[in-house]
Amino acid sequence: MKNDIEKRFKAISEIEPVKEELEAIKRIEQENDTSAGVTLEEMDKIRMEREYSGKISLRVPKTLHRELVKNARHENISLNQYILYKLAR
Repeated sequence: MKNDIEKRFKAISEIEPVKEELEAIKRIEQENDTSAGVTLEEMDKIRMEREYSGKISLRVPKTLHRELVKNARHENISLNQYILYKLAR
């Protein structure tokens, strides 16, 4: 009976993980790696720092984009500076 089960397992083709799955697994392992003596509290702090990079990706209508660029040029500053100024007000 044991040989029968072993034969069946050998007959099952090995399933290769999808590239995205491997990357996700690697990322999870890296995020939770405490092998260098890092405490869980320190890992939480590292994660928090990663979460707030200071970058925001935002999609806006073309007309709004055009208006923002026009206003930034009028103020003689970059689009980034202009949007930051508007957000901070």
